[in-house]
Amino acid sequence: MEKMSFVGFIKKYSLLVLLIIFVVVSAILSPNFLKPANIMNMLQQCSAPGIIAIGMTLVIIIGGIDLSVGGVAAVAGMVTSIVVAAGNGVVIGIIAGIGVGALFGLFTGFIISKFGLPDFIVSMGTLQIARGVALLVTRGQPVFGLPAEFNVIGGGRIGIVPISGLIWIGLTIAIFLIMKYTIFGRSLYAIGGNREAANLSGVKTARNYAITYILCGALAGFAGILTASWLKTGQPTACDGYELDAIAASVIGGTSMTGGIGSVIGTFGGVFLLQIITNIFNLVGLSSFYQQIAKGIIIIGALLLNRLVTIRKV
Repeated sequence: MEKMSFVGFIKKYSLLVLLIIFVVVSAILSPNFLKPANIMNMLQQCSAPGIIAIGMTLVIIIGGIDLSVGGVAAVAGMVTSIVVAAGNGVVIGIIAGIGVGALFGLFTGFIISKFGLPDFIVSMGTLQIARGVALLVTRGQPVFGLPAEFNVIGGGRIGIVPISGLIWIGLTIAIFLIMKYTIFGRSLYAIGGNREAANLSGVKTARNYAITYILCGALAGFAGILTASWLKTGQPTACDGYELDAIAASVIGGTSMTGGIGSVIGTFGGVFLLQIITNIFNLVGLSSFYQQIAKGIIIIGALLLNRLVTIRKV
């Protein structure tokens, strides 16, 4: 009985335990780790990949995967940068960027839900299209000359708190409430748990599947806008590899790759855990190669832990 209780504890609090361990170890390795300035820098660096990870979590909950989000973020950032640099206003640029992200999500979700094609392959194709479009719109050249007001959402601060970090926290809370208290949110868990059963019970699976991908694309687009704002330039190669970090953060946060289980709150912690690894390695001066190794080990460990607590249900 004690052993089962221990497994139950690990199942419920594994991410919190990991976060505490990494924070303590990081504080020991570097006295600068717990300084407010460093914590706020981590919050800012987490915001764009964290927002992408929110959308990825929703997609994984329904049993899907979206490898296109990094490319979608890049093309949305480029579109917004072009619109803003042309003098059309920051608001119009942001709407255009989010709209482009949503259109890519609509395309991916429609192809998958309409024709029953594999999420992995379709989203990989969308990734290639998005990356190509991001390079094509300016022939591979960055967009400069962005106004100072555009830098506010991605690089501005209220005191020492980054605005982008506050946006990430706000979006996480909003999506958490939607998933917990709305019919739409509950239907996503039903689809991921058993799509056929959800369909038979009256859930509009194809429609909700497409909507989820649209949300994922829109969130990725907004993350690309934040990145362009922070960098003060539109980079066609921005957000490279963010799709893998988003999947990793979701898995570390407890989202099951088989669908039906997951929470954006857990994903929030997963994003921070990955950022802690990067941050402490930078503070102690270790190569980025070691960061990749450490992230890989943690991802595999999270999958093994997920399998353990799934097999040994309390």
